[in-house]
Amino acid sequence: MSASAKEPRIRMATLSSLPLWLEIALHELLTAPPARAEREPPTSLARSSPVSPFARPLGSSFFHLLAVGGLLLCFILFPSLISAALPQSQPVPDDVSGQTNVLGTSDPSPQDAAQPQPTNYGTVSGRVIDPTGNGLARTTVQIKSDGERLIQEVQSDENGRFGFGRVPPGLFQLTAAEEGFVAQTISNILRPGENFLVPPITMHLATVVTEIRVAPSIEEIAQEEFKDLERQRVLGFVPNFYVSYLDEAAPLTPKRKFHLALKATTDPVASVDVGVVAGVDQAAGRFSGYGQGAEGYAKRYGASYANFASGLWIGGAILPSILKQDPRYFYKGSGSNRSRFLYAISRPFVCKGDNQHWQPNYSSVFGDLAAGGISNLYIPERDRHGARLTFENAGIALGTSAAINVLQEFLLHRLTSKRR
Repeated sequence: MSASAKEPRIRMATLSSLPLWLEIALHELLTAPPARAEREPPTSLARSSPVSPFARPLGSSFFHLLAVGGLLLCFILFPSLISAALPQSQPVPDDVSGQTNVLGTSDPSPQDAAQPQPTNYGTVSGRVIDPTGNGLARTTVQIKSDGERLIQEVQSDENGRFGFGRVPPGLFQLTAAEEGFVAQTISNILRPGENFLVPPITMHLATVVTEIRVAPSIEEIAQEEFKDLERQRVLGFVPNFYVSYLDEAAPLTPKRKFHLALKATTDPVASVDVGVVAGVDQAAGRFSGYGQGAEGYAKRYGASYANFASGLWIGGAILPSILKQDPRYFYKGSGSNRSRFLYAISRPFVCKGDNQHWQPNYSSVFGDLAAGGISNLYIPERDRHGARLTFENAGIALGTSAAINVLQEFLLHRLTSKRR
């Protein structure tokens, strides 16, 4: 084999990676006869050499070489053109959060837009102290954002210290509250990633206004009123125990009703009054069966005292305790003189009950009737007139009570001491 025959084989070996159609075209070009063969007639070429199945009437060798060169140039430049037409990939940086972001797109995808953007949180810490500078333990401290949204809430430690982590940057509001102290609120701005130290928060003692109303019990009030009642005397010495000058006086208990009756019947001034009545009866010759002289006066004195005591005990203690009525006269002191007069003379028939309501005075009326009926037991037989005497004595007692009430309303209230 000649050197010229070996050279095309070596070139073909170097282009073995080319496409098949390009390899065939190059083979045709390299195996073509020299230029002088082009001057031989076609018949001679057909007789001298066999026809290649890949042979084509390409014209002269110069044009044949030019066509193959153009194909080779297209093959070399084609990948470069394709590569330039496609978008070039760029290196992908790694995100600090561990995710890979794809660059080269101008608009983010909806999924990327939905992901929260990273926030540079900061911290806020401080100390809560009392006016003396000591730390306040277990003080509630709250931190809120600028939109009044509660971020965190903690309690201070034994030294009064507190701290908040992961606080978003921006305006914040800090509130410290403790029972017995005035709540303190401060505001400031936290920068991204800042560790903010709050100046010591001094809690001041709250001013507590405590109003204590000491009101005595009803029993204590009634006891004080009763003591004043026992001290009431006209001109300082005449007993005036059965008059109340209070609009809303506490009702008397049964024990106090009997105590008042006992005090009234045993008072020395009452004995003097009974003696005066006995003297008047003896001077008028009433109850002639008693006679005259000291013996007659003593009998009249005893009868008068019995009338006074029986009427007072029955009408002022026994029946009022049973019927729950108040035996006292309640001073009116207002209105016209006529209204006050009518009020005074009607009180023997109208009284105030223990329930503070006005009602018929059964205690006074039946008390005087009972005392008049009892008097038939100790007056002289010649002076007993049965029911007549009973109603006579009861009428005298009721009339006497009405007259005394008029004096109470218009005169005796000015002369009575030890009254409220």
